[in-house]
Amino acid sequence: MSGLVFAAIAPHGSLAIPEACSDTERGLATATQGAMAELGRRFAAARPDATIIVTPHNVHVEGAMAVVTAGKLAGSLSDWTTEKIELRCPTDRALARAAIDALNAANIPAVGISYGGNDAAGATAPMDWGVLIPLWFMGGRAEPQVPVVVISPSRDMSPADHVRAGQALAAMAAASGKRVAMIASSDHGHAHRADGPYGFDPAAAEYDGKVVELIKANHLTGVSDIDPALVGKAKADSYWQMLMLAGAIGDGWKGEFLSYEAPTYFGMLCAAYTP
Repeated sequence: MSGLVFAAIAPHGSLAIPEACSDTERGLATATQGAMAELGRRFAAARPDATIIVTPHNVHVEGAMAVVTAGKLAGSLSDWTTEKIELRCPTDRALARAAIDALNAANIPAVGISYGGNDAAGATAPMDWGVLIPLWFMGGRAEPQVPVVVISPSRDMSPADHVRAGQALAAMAAASGKRVAMIASSDHGHAHRADGPYGFDPAAAEYDGKVVELIKANHLTGVSDIDPALVGKAKADSYWQMLMLAGAIGDGWKGEFLSYEAPTYFGMLCAAYTP
């Protein structure tokens, strides 16, 4: 079987990794940590040849989606922890090029991005935390590692554009001859607490509640019906990635809600999808 064989919504807060937590943080996100371990088991069972990961924290290009074409990615969580949480992972450059071509063919502007060395095949691009944390559980520490395709959504495109982008990526994966996983790296409302960097807004809980309800009902395409004004008030960091995942898998896959919690100022959710 080629094409998409596994999909997930996974958080990218450092609390999701037990080894990254300080003594005071260790008990804050145990539900998320257990669910991430379960996502890792399901990812491994699906045996993907490559992973498409959609992250909100890599390079942002105005008016276009960005696809990493550098041969490798490398990053760490040194901004959040004194523990040595580092990862290096190869890029599937052929699949990355196919993703760029598929998006542009669908009238979704997309560009390739690299970093450092002028020979992209030998270059190493920064791995943001939106990539590193899901890959810590899903393919990044496997033997051998599962190569990745890193894609940044474009928030100045419409929700419908993001859905169509997901559809184009799914068709590309089906034509690739490879077994492909797709991960929507997503933290949700970021205004759950007044002492957080975005302050408090009840919209965060309202937005997160709608997302949980949709995922529990296996109705991911319903994300398109969420009011973008609510997304903005909630300071959500998941809407665009979930739209792309919804476009890729629709409501025809088997979805399973694994966990949700907001132990600090932002919400974290884990869900697994199989064809």
